[in-house]
Amino acid sequence: MRRSATETAESAVKINRRGLIVAGAQVAFVGLLGARMRFMQVDQADEFRLLADENRINIRLIPPARGQLFDRNGAVIAENEPSYRITMVREDAGDVNTVIARLSTLVELDDDDLNRALNEMNRSAPFLPVTIADRISWEELSRVAANAPALPGVTPEVGLSRRYPLGSAFAHVAGYVGPVSQRDLDRIEDPDQLLRIPRFQIGKVGVEAKYEDALRGKAGAKRVEVNSVGRVMRELDRREGQTGANVQLTVDHKLQNYLQARLGEESASVVVMDLKRGDLLAIASSPTYDPNKFVRGISVADYAFLRDNDRRPLASKTVQDAYPPGSTFKMVTAMAALEAGLITAEDTVHCPGHLEVSDRKFHCWKRSGHGHMNLELSLRESCDVYYYDLALKVGIEKISEMARRLGFGERHDVPMSAVASGLAPDKAWKLRQRGKEWVIGDTVNASIGQGFVLASPLQLAVMTARLATGRSISPRLINTIDGIAQPSRAGEDLGINENNLRKIRKAMFEVSNNRRGTAYGSRIIADAFRMAGKTGTSQVRNISAAERARGVTRNADLPWERRDHALFVNFAPYDNPEIAVAVVVEHGGGGSTAAAPIARDITLQALYGEDPPLEAYPAKDRSRARALQKRLRELQPSDSDTESGRA
Repeated sequence: MRRSATETAESAVKINRRGLIVAGAQVAFVGLLGARMRFMQVDQADEFRLLADENRINIRLIPPARGQLFDRNGAVIAENEPSYRITMVREDAGDVNTVIARLSTLVELDDDDLNRALNEMNRSAPFLPVTIADRISWEELSRVAANAPALPGVTPEVGLSRRYPLGSAFAHVAGYVGPVSQRDLDRIEDPDQLLRIPRFQIGKVGVEAKYEDALRGKAGAKRVEVNSVGRVMRELDRREGQTGANVQLTVDHKLQNYLQARLGEESASVVVMDLKRGDLLAIASSPTYDPNKFVRGISVADYAFLRDNDRRPLASKTVQDAYPPGSTFKMVTAMAALEAGLITAEDTVHCPGHLEVSDRKFHCWKRSGHGHMNLELSLRESCDVYYYDLALKVGIEKISEMARRLGFGERHDVPMSAVASGLAPDKAWKLRQRGKEWVIGDTVNASIGQGFVLASPLQLAVMTARLATGRSISPRLINTIDGIAQPSRAGEDLGINENNLRKIRKAMFEVSNNRRGTAYGSRIIADAFRMAGKTGTSQVRNISAAERARGVTRNADLPWERRDHALFVNFAPYDNPEIAVAVVVEHGGGGSTAAAPIARDITLQALYGEDPPLEAYPAKDRSRARALQKRLRELQPSDSDTESGRA
């Protein structure tokens, strides 16, 4: 059916209208698309450019140089030295075995290290560097650099590693660093990203660990351009890190070296404390070890040797070991009685060789007894019965209170590992810790530093320092941090009657300077440096009644581990005290024979600042002292061997 002209015209109008609508929609869409493209390419160009840069630019940490450790005079205790190593990138090397064969003609490669490196290389991405040889010499590094064209993928690198130029002398004080372990990361709540860098070194023990945050410094950063798979293409810029703080200790390296040489292989410890500010002039445990072996990870064999040694070279005996203080504790008991007004210095007690308390005999070390003893005589000759009697008068509460005033039972604030608090026991402590009531026999034992009483060599030195000065002096090991002096620890007045202090000091003087004193054989005869001291013997085994009846076995006839500990404490000079010294010789036998001679030699060395004149020794000891000085000079490292720099 043919449409009319009118219908045809109306249809054309409709088609034209629809075409215009479609065309308009197309124009609108193209316009919207163009506007969006302009918005993204022009208006948001900077934002998208930043996103692109972040995809191709990485930020990488730069480890800072670790702060150094110095002694009080500026001698270097811990420093950083260049560490040369060889790394290889598997992707660039091509035939790894061929390249390693060439490298082995230039550098001696350890089989174990090489196998470890190859295993690490197989586990890692092919473009990541792996250390093939570590701590090589400069000559070896130079040979590798000169032959670089024949060693594709091999790169000689220079870094920093810790070094302890004084070797074993400061092992227990400075401590050491080592590679970060998972255990290190687990014990830190929010680990610094530096600690996640492979082979990064962290303080493990001693000052290195206690001042880790300050010594570590702050990381730097560099921006590097990488390709789509993360391979570094070029370095864009860098910001160097902040070097760690330098820390100066209060110790004197020459005196410390002397202590270590004097102790030799004895299982012993010594603390030398300055009486003006509490500075620890020397603090040594023996035997010791070389901390340099721990820096890169000690071998299993070397660690087993140290761990299984019955003299315990890894232990910082000066602070972490606590011993019954023996007769060195008698000053505490006497001072408690004097301060309580329960005795006078002239009151006497008869010593028949034992005292019966609650149907039990408490024996004096002198089987036949000392006769009538007053305060001065009892300390001079170390009569036990006198102090048993005092214990009954004073009681454990006053004894423990005085012990704490003099530094026992306190974990002193020194940055060394595993610092012990010792023990000044009382009735509440025994009930709480042992679930038992305190008995009078406990008090009698405590009065002579046995039973539950425990003290570290550091605490013995603090006690002696407080008796010598009358102040609450505390030990100080850090002198400055980045040149900023740390507070003095001279302490305030203890509030102890000065007359009572003088009586104790005078009795200690008699110990070393009276012919009947237990330390007379180790006296100093130089008038300006005479010392006041106290011997101590710490019993480590029970003596049965049967053994007492037949005669107590001599220490020399016992196995080493069953012998008594030997102790000695002193301050000097007597008229104007400058230093306090504490010596403990494990299983040394008697304080007068094993510990006092060591303390006398160390006291003279500290006061003179060098080998003392032989005239400071009694005439009978001068030939021995001369031979000792010669031997110790040979054992001690010279300044040229030990000092690699000054602060």
